[in-house]
Amino acid sequence: MPHEARIVHDAKDIVGESAIWDAVRQRLVRVDIIGRRIATLDPATGAVQHWQTPEPVTSIGLCADGRAVVGLLKRVALWDWGGGFETLAEVEPDQPGTRLNEGVTAPDGDFWVGTMQQNFDENGAPKEITAHIGRLYRVTPAGEVHPLTEDLFGITNTLAWPAPDRLVTADTLANTVYTYQIENQSLIRRETLLADYPHGIPDGSCLDAEGHVWNCRVAGGGCVIRIAPDGSVSDRIDLPCSSPTSCAFGGPDLSTLYITSARFGMDDAHLAAHPEEGAVMAVEPGVTGVPANLFGV
Repeated sequence: MPHEARIVHDAKDIVGESAIWDAVRQRLVRVDIIGRRIATLDPATGAVQHWQTPEPVTSIGLCADGRAVVGLLKRVALWDWGGGFETLAEVEPDQPGTRLNEGVTAPDGDFWVGTMQQNFDENGAPKEITAHIGRLYRVTPAGEVHPLTEDLFGITNTLAWPAPDRLVTADTLANTVYTYQIENQSLIRRETLLADYPHGIPDGSCLDAEGHVWNCRVAGGGCVIRIAPDGSVSDRIDLPCSSPTSCAFGGPDLSTLYITSARFGMDDAHLAAHPEEGAVMAVEPGVTGVPANLFGV
């Protein structure tokens, strides 16, 4: 039986990303990278709150002490839902041509982040990616930055842990979802989980309680797919947008899948015909999710 997705907030995010469910406050948290803002949505009331950031904001996670851990352009910072950003660590400070992209708190309580070549200019206009130089790191609560693998990525995306010793991640430009084994806090034995899926290319993902990965298919994919542990696609939900970017299970029982989207790089004619681009959507896929990991646990 098909699932019907609905728009719950006409956010018009330029690049909505990093959806995460705040179970304590019962709200969806997300960022808009190009729009330079952190935003929350209370689905029960429809209340929206947002905070502007001093630079592009690329990801966000929840801290055990109630604050947030935030990926900015080149640094990871702590933030208390208002006020300034306390720099915790700089990532690749010696490489001015890269920026942070995906960032998710891992089961170990560290904030795992990926980098990529900078793909927009100071005004937020698209820039071509010419080099696959992205890497994966983990940032500890003490501010230490540790590389996780020597493998390079075009665009690092998706960080999900189906088991404590297994990571699912993706390279958007390669249209490939990978798995790694985690050993001694490093990533080894990369294997392909899903490659060349014909609907868009992979962006952000989240896990359900059955260990399947829900992956957003950006760049015209217009859907979210459910990837089984063996790499087969067991479900696909079409969405009222062309570029879904990240997803998270939320609600009191974690039964609603919330999905962010982007309108980055789309021309005025397309946006006039498709005003839903950049919206936040929701769907009940028939399974429940798992709680978000907390930074600093």
